[in-house]
Amino acid sequence: MPAFTTRPEIRGTFGVVASTHWIASAVGMSILEKGGNAFDAAAATGFTLQVVEPHLNGPLGEAPILVWSEANRRCEMICGQGVAPAAATIGRFHALGLDLIPGTGLLAACVPGAFGAWMRLLRDHGTMPLGDILGPAIGYAENGYPAVNRIGETVAAVADLFRREWPTSAAVYLPNGAPPQAGRLFRNPALAATYRRVIAEAADGGREGQIERARRAWYQGFVAEAIDRFCRREKVFDSSGRSHTGLLTGDDMACWEAPVEAPLTFDYRGYTVAKAGPWSQGPVLLQQLALLQGFDLDGLDPLGPDFVHLVVECAKLAFADREAWYGDPAFVDVPMPTLLSPQYNDARRKLVAQRASLDLRPGSPEGRTPRVLVGGREAIFAGAGIGEPTTGGGIGEPMVTEHGLVAGDTCHIDVIDRWGNMVSATPSGGWLQSSPVIPELGFCLGTRMQMFWLEEGLPASLAPGRRPRSTLSPSMAFKDGKPYLAFGTPGGDQQDQWSLLMFLHHIHHGMNLQEAIDCPAFHTEHMPSSFYPRAAQPGLVALEGRFPEATRADLARRGHRLRVGEPWSEGRLSGCAREETAEGCMLKAAANPRGMQGYAVGR
Repeated sequence: MPAFTTRPEIRGTFGVVASTHWIASAVGMSILEKGGNAFDAAAATGFTLQVVEPHLNGPLGEAPILVWSEANRRCEMICGQGVAPAAATIGRFHALGLDLIPGTGLLAACVPGAFGAWMRLLRDHGTMPLGDILGPAIGYAENGYPAVNRIGETVAAVADLFRREWPTSAAVYLPNGAPPQAGRLFRNPALAATYRRVIAEAADGGREGQIERARRAWYQGFVAEAIDRFCRREKVFDSSGRSHTGLLTGDDMACWEAPVEAPLTFDYRGYTVAKAGPWSQGPVLLQQLALLQGFDLDGLDPLGPDFVHLVVECAKLAFADREAWYGDPAFVDVPMPTLLSPQYNDARRKLVAQRASLDLRPGSPEGRTPRVLVGGREAIFAGAGIGEPTTGGGIGEPMVTEHGLVAGDTCHIDVIDRWGNMVSATPSGGWLQSSPVIPELGFCLGTRMQMFWLEEGLPASLAPGRRPRSTLSPSMAFKDGKPYLAFGTPGGDQQDQWSLLMFLHHIHHGMNLQEAIDCPAFHTEHMPSSFYPRAAQPGLVALEGRFPEATRADLARRGHRLRVGEPWSEGRLSGCAREETAEGCMLKAAANPRGMQGYAVGR
């Protein structure tokens, strides 16, 4: 008898869409029904998510997009992660008296990459006119959408900041002086007007010409001009406790275009997993697989202490390497071949002991000496730990402080169409709570630059033109060489922990997609956070309350520091799969029940 799940694994043959919001998933499916392909559907879903999940992403955020094109027969990464402005130097921040880049305000804004990435996807792979893609988002922004609980809760947390310091945000998100009410229609007409103007300026000519003109309107036209003006003229209060103008300029915008790259891959038990390069944390999932393949996971209880312990201890080693070695490979030499090599991982695997480690232990690939910062303070790795935890972290969808600080608020999209095209995208940034609304546009800048360090000589040190080492991390997997699975989750540093769990439960424990998502989950916060103020919590493991008491007791005996959350509090996963059977091709999809928001659809 199949295991109980919160909802069925969706199965069909025509197309499947899964995302972190039911409206966005329905929009994506509607595009497939109109004859669009997976790329059209993913873009329409992404633009809709900017409207209905403004606390999780926005038009001036980021959007890394993994693509499988049946026509081209290859997997590509469209890098929707923008770069640091030309004025963003370590010296500039030190002159302002800052040792960390603030997590809110204008100083942390990179070139916004999401729009350029969606335009690159549509230009290279889409089929439908731009107006059809943007139409649903415009309609929901103009006519209203039912606000989910977390929008109102997020706005309530920063309402005093909006009233006191960010009046342009208060004008949008405190209508009649109060936060949006859950279940009531909420509108953002200025956002709709911006996209209407983009379409108007891109009108006439063929589809590809329209897309290019829309991109120019964004990066060289009225959008870039509004951003440049706002950053120069407005002095904005941020998490440093002071007010600053921004560094991002129109010239920074005009010089950027979303690049297309080959993803990194790793072969594991008949599957090939594809991830973004080390400008993201994506390779850390591959490193975890490289360590775990030396253990027999098939016979381990997914809710038992042995499975949790092994996964957590391997995660600690992989994430320590993330901190020591990952950065923009256009600027730094990241030793990825060695980090994924059998010899390196055979040696690292021996560090996994019966007791939980409280040390952060990066390796020394090719004999290099690691340097890692924690919370702005350098930690010396000579067998010593990294000190006591300094902050608490949220689980599931993170809480927002009264100053707008967040860690990991993000969206996710997976789409497969009837032709076999696949998309996995993780839009994020431009959160309503992290930077003030630019009034002419109706939305705010992102704060991704907070992931740089303000010390020279590190792979993730700030420099103009560099990509921050992002947490955004969509995933694809190929089965016996054929495109099989698009999957991912929001969650900041947890993304490549929760995605790993879904993958392991699916291939080792025989769970279908929905069972793998519903299975009780966990994560560690052992490593330095990617978000301001960059603290670490050595040995901490967050578990859903559905884990058996015996498992918790055993993990505690092994030295893990446990934080037990609500029964359904870990992760916001979704996934779509394509499986060839003797009867024909079957499409499958599943989405997260936690938060009562994500949904998978298909037929």
